[in-house]
Amino acid sequence: MTATSELDDSFHVFDTTLRDGAQREGINLTVADKLAIARHLDDFGVGFIEGGWPGANPRDTEFFARARQEIGLRHAQLVAFGATRRAGAKAAEDPQVKALLESGAEVITLVAKSHDRHVELALRTTLDENLEMVRDTVSFLKEQGRRVFVDCEHFFDGYRANPEYAKSVVRAASEAGADVVVLCDTNGGMLPAQIQAVVGTVLADTGARLGIHAQDDTGCAVANTLAAVDAGATHVQCTANGYGERVGNANLFPVVAALELKYGKQVLPEGRLREMTRISHAIAEVVNLTPSTHQPYVGLSAFAHKAGLHASAIKVDPDLYQHIDPEQVGNTMRMLVSDMAGRASIELKGKELGIDLGGDRELVGRVVERVKERELRGYTYEAADASFEILLRTEVQGKPLRYFEVESWRAIVEDRPDGSHANEATVKLWAKGERIVATAEGNGPVNALDRALRVGLEKIYPQLAKLELVDYKVRILEGKHGTNSTTRVLISTSDGTGEWATVGVADNVIAASWQALEDAYTYGLLRAGVSPAE
Repeated sequence: MTATSELDDSFHVFDTTLRDGAQREGINLTVADKLAIARHLDDFGVGFIEGGWPGANPRDTEFFARARQEIGLRHAQLVAFGATRRAGAKAAEDPQVKALLESGAEVITLVAKSHDRHVELALRTTLDENLEMVRDTVSFLKEQGRRVFVDCEHFFDGYRANPEYAKSVVRAASEAGADVVVLCDTNGGMLPAQIQAVVGTVLADTGARLGIHAQDDTGCAVANTLAAVDAGATHVQCTANGYGERVGNANLFPVVAALELKYGKQVLPEGRLREMTRISHAIAEVVNLTPSTHQPYVGLSAFAHKAGLHASAIKVDPDLYQHIDPEQVGNTMRMLVSDMAGRASIELKGKELGIDLGGDRELVGRVVERVKERELRGYTYEAADASFEILLRTEVQGKPLRYFEVESWRAIVEDRPDGSHANEATVKLWAKGERIVATAEGNGPVNALDRALRVGLEKIYPQLAKLELVDYKVRILEGKHGTNSTTRVLISTSDGTGEWATVGVADNVIAASWQALEDAYTYGLLRAGVSPAE
């Protein structure tokens, strides 16, 4: 821990997103990306951030050089990763060991072979020489004033094949001065009971301080990490959002949440757990991956309730269907409106949207039936909160929520002999007593309609200038086939500070898109505080 940390050294949260997490397929981090993620992780409050392998590639070497100048860490210490010295050499003369020192990192993680077959086949050296490589490298780095953690690669597979040798690697590292010896399930094939039994035995037989590094190939990385803690491990290695090679690593966020909320261990500085959802999503943005909506604790759906039975219970007491208060991890409870919705779902959703239904059972019943009827036709409101709010406000006030009236619209797609295309749309509408005719071109018929609607309305409603269509999804619904199918369109729109989704359903994609666009602009004006037309 850094001198500014309010936590002691009794338990470590060690993040390896910048090294192990970066091995995920589809993630390619620039140095700037790595610096941004490091800032987020430090803001979250982890104790250690493994930055990469200096000397192994120019990007990681540059990261450590820039990190020293550009990041003022408040909670975390930066960790450099490398390997034990080469067989037959001396640690003091090994170029890659020298690169670890030159990184300036106060903490160094060494990877060491602990599986006898890997020693003989991959390192092509003897079992005794491998132990000496561990001792020599750890001792040398300790003499240079560095804190040293040792990752015993393939430990659990090695333990299964030759338990005494695997334990001898742990002893060699610990006796040479390693602060923590990390047992790695490198292939990710272990199960929680196996992890707990092995960690407990190794702890008893070696007396070393142990950590755990679990891959998720069996889907048990988080459970395996917690099983190791149950057996006495006091150092957990994880990655943000579970990023990592193959199917990933132990996910930092559910591990930390479990330790703080289920085990009662304070492993983050006070108040940082409430930042967890924000940090998770921010890192997802940096790596350019869509945040998983169903990720435990931090996912958009983690505290989303759809079934009417659940909603009825939550109306009485949210704890009846939630294992924690979502605010503890910076998330929120959401009520989903669908054809499964009952009265309680609608009432809670209205409350969430700031609409007081006043206990009006007839009104609530009417909304329930309206939702079920429209979802039967293909609409979906659990993914389109803005369209639902428009529907709800229409029912509450007894008339449509309307800022403009559409006279007609059309979209033309022109296919030219030279292979080029042209898309043009014209909309005719009324707003504040004025008839408007607007035409625009776009890179597709929907884009042309969007532009024409914007051109027509911006003079009347300048608030629409900052609206932007940010996502567009089309789904062909079951029951019909080919060009005779019913189409559902979901559109996400942003005003720069927030985002909302609207839905349209029709026999063709253009008409469905128009419905979703109408709702998107209507909701944008409602959100901007504009009063509807009389």
